[in-house]
Amino acid sequence: MPNRFPRSARLLRSADFESVYKRGRRHFGTHMTVFYQQRPQGEGARVGFTVARKLGIAVERNRMKRRLREAVRLQPELGGIGVDIVINPKRSLLTAEFPAVRNEIGRAWEVIRRTLRPEKSAVNNKEISS
Repeated sequence: MPNRFPRSARLLRSADFESVYKRGRRHFGTHMTVFYQQRPQGEGARVGFTVARKLGIAVERNRMKRRLREAVRLQPELGGIGVDIVINPKRSLLTAEFPAVRNEIGRAWEVIRRTLRPEKSAVNNKEISS
């Protein structure tokens, strides 16, 4: 990814957030919960962040979002999987070391890769055998 977090890699519409929450899967981490859902069309990941007001004042919530955005930006691509991801941090994210945040994002990306790749190859196998 370039030095910025491009608009095409962001989840922006509330309908998309709701869809991920209602129909997606979850991965629970130490400092965050990651919701994800495969998209039928499009490639690459779109990522959104939600930070509840109960997690702190605006300065702290914005700091959490900035840290998460940077950790996601530094993470390698998901291998062309079309997926929508919503990350909900926990309060402990504020005091976590940045390498720990990056490692946790990396583990979440690996879970997403492992979970969604088999579905895609299973669909391709059905099409080939039919």
